[in-house]
Amino acid sequence: MQTLTLANIYELQGLKVEALAIYKDILKQDVNNSEAKIAIKRLSGMRKEFFGVNEQMRDFFIKMESQVEVNEFERWLLGGNRWN
Repeated sequence: MQTLTLANIYELQGLKVEALAIYKDILKQDVNNSEAKIAIKRLSGMRKEFFGVNEQMRDFFIKMESQVEVNEFERWLLGGNRWN
């Protein structure tokens, strides 16, 4: 069963082609699905530049392997970490 949750999981795992296919199928079934529309735009490259992206933290997020790293990333998101 193809759902937004499954597509989101694929997207988070870096399986963007698979996620995009699911989002498109969802939009075919429900042309008013705003979440699918936004995801398709995001994955289709319509938004090519992300100003202010912290590349170091992006890479850290992608490679997180432990709860300690998740906690550190969470602290950074909340503004209380050395990564700022």
